[in-house]
Amino acid sequence: MIGGGTVRLDLDNIQGVVVRGYRMPVASYTFVQLADPASARRWVGEVSAQVTTAAPWEAKPDSTVNLAFSAAGLRALGLPESVVGSFSTAFQEGMAARAALLGDRGVSDPTQWTGGLGTNQVHAVVWLAALDPEHLAARTEWLERTFGAGDLTVVSRQEGGFLPGAVEHFGFTDGFSQPDMEGLESGPRTGQGALIGKDQWRPVRAGEFVLGYPDEEGILPDAPQPDDLAHNGSYFVYRKLRQDVTAFRRMLSDASSVYPGGEEMLAAKLVGRWRDGTPLDVSPDHPDADLVADPNRNNAFSYEEDPQGFRCPIGAHIRRANPRASLPFEGKLVNRHRLVRRGVPYGTALPPGAPDDGAERGVIFSCFQADIERQFEFIQSQWLNDGNAFGLGDDKDALIGDHDGTGKMTVHGAPPVFVHPLIRSVTVAGGEYFFAPGINGLRYLSGFAG
Repeated sequence: MIGGGTVRLDLDNIQGVVVRGYRMPVASYTFVQLADPASARRWVGEVSAQVTTAAPWEAKPDSTVNLAFSAAGLRALGLPESVVGSFSTAFQEGMAARAALLGDRGVSDPTQWTGGLGTNQVHAVVWLAALDPEHLAARTEWLERTFGAGDLTVVSRQEGGFLPGAVEHFGFTDGFSQPDMEGLESGPRTGQGALIGKDQWRPVRAGEFVLGYPDEEGILPDAPQPDDLAHNGSYFVYRKLRQDVTAFRRMLSDASSVYPGGEEMLAAKLVGRWRDGTPLDVSPDHPDADLVADPNRNNAFSYEEDPQGFRCPIGAHIRRANPRASLPFEGKLVNRHRLVRRGVPYGTALPPGAPDDGAERGVIFSCFQADIERQFEFIQSQWLNDGNAFGLGDDKDALIGDHDGTGKMTVHGAPPVFVHPLIRSVTVAGGEYFFAPGINGLRYLSGFAG
């Protein structure tokens, strides 16, 4: 174990992707259905031997392996209902059953999802990442060979990978802000953890993300039983978000015709960062490459000195997703809704100015947390699909809100500019709730007697 603060994380028994951003250029998600419980448990045992842990490495490996299960998957492994029923309500119900809360309606309704997601077909997901396509292919061949250890069916597979320039399909550099987690070997990074005073930060308590450790209230988060299964585990949210790039570009172009700052500044106002990642709260007038390259500065902001949103609009995407000190109690409420985000684009980039080519593209959004309802679902329903917490009424997030063509976003200024109408340029193409056990939990699952 490696200490950081007052908590010692059992890094040898936590799946690495929960606490470490691999930043591998290519990845795949293989969704499988389990049949015979005994053979499925043998398969879990074989795959578990290759699962990448959070233990520090001297050099980045060629590829990584991580494994998680849906509630239906735990049942397929033969776990009794007394165990499955001890998991959180959201996890047991699954993402599709939570569609109304999440705003997954219309084109995002679960009946429109692909790849078997949102059904009881998907029992487990194997998440592979690699330094290049060749190593991903080799690791995929290994995975397919393991299927001989169990009676499994591949329901679907989703591949993803970095785009040129390390941007997402709307053209923004992503992945700057991740919560500092107590107990890791790295020191605190400015702006990444929990705000404890002006320009002062500490790591977020590990129990906000990993079961079996104290959370921000100083207590152990609710966890399923037995402890051998739950300890060192984390709830994993998988969400395939399809991006309509031409629609977003058209909306941005139309709206910028009435915005004096021009299209690039308006794009930054919608997101909260310039396309290169420069935060508006620090540099509201122009991008700053030196600031972006400095990890001690590119997250060193809190919105505390911009309460009216003149630098960064109150409704900007990153301000909604992590309001920092712009909500009451100096950010203490915000600390209870943090996420460890992992994401990777899928599909090829659409060149600037090109017409819609009909190809599907988007981002695989995934996150880890100790409580799906309090963390992912709260952010999605209360901060992204509703503006009440920020004094914005019914206004939704400009990027991923469940828009119907009637909404608006206020870009504060003298006078303010209203971006209207907001179209739904991001739709949900599939999703599910999973549980990523620790290595100890994987051993429990593979050795369960049934």
